Amino acid sequence: MDVGAVLIAVAGVGGTLGGALLTQRGADRAKRRELETTRAFEEAREHRELRRGCYTELHRDARQFATALSRHLYVMRDRTAEAEDVQALERSKDTYRDRWSEALMIASDPVVAAAHDVNEALTSVYGQVKRLEQGNPRPGETPRSAAEAQHALWSLIDTMRKSMRADLGVTDRLPHSTAPSHERLEAMREDFGGAEDS
Repeated sequence: MDVGAVLIAVAGVGGTLGGALLTQRGADRAKRRELETTRAFEEAREHRELRRGCYTELHRDARQFATALSRHLYVMRDRTAEAEDVQALERSKDTYRDRWSEALMIASDPVVAAAHDVNEALTSVYGQVKRLEQGNPRPGETPRSAAEAQHALWSLIDTMRKSMRADLGVTDRLPHSTAPSHERLEAMREDFGGAEDS
């Protein structure tokens, strides 16, 4: 038996087996990368859906809280707020507060910044409304000033909404501040104009 032929045969078999092994390892690596990419895509999709749900609820609850503040101001203008009026405002505030807490854990930084402005403004208007309700306003706080502050909430909520849409990729435009409707502002001032003098 020729030793050279045996060595060539062993080298050939070894090369064939080694090539198969390298091919298998390469295929395993490619499959692992594919699984990691798929997992990352799924996680990103799930996170986007989580943010979408959170943003929808935060936007809705901020609008409902702003509306409840407006409703409460009109109640205070027309009559003494009763227990059910106060409870309705408190429920709206509590629902919004819970949603705001959730958003702080889920929202992107640009959305948190816009939502923070809304939160600060809602809290400020709520404080004014409660002080007026209790007959203990700070200097310069009147039903009209509270109504104007409440009206200004809508442009902040709109800016927050635009920031949310940009974060979700619904729009490419960056949020711009929206001025409150002049006609609605004048109508609100007319509604609360006489309340300042009482």
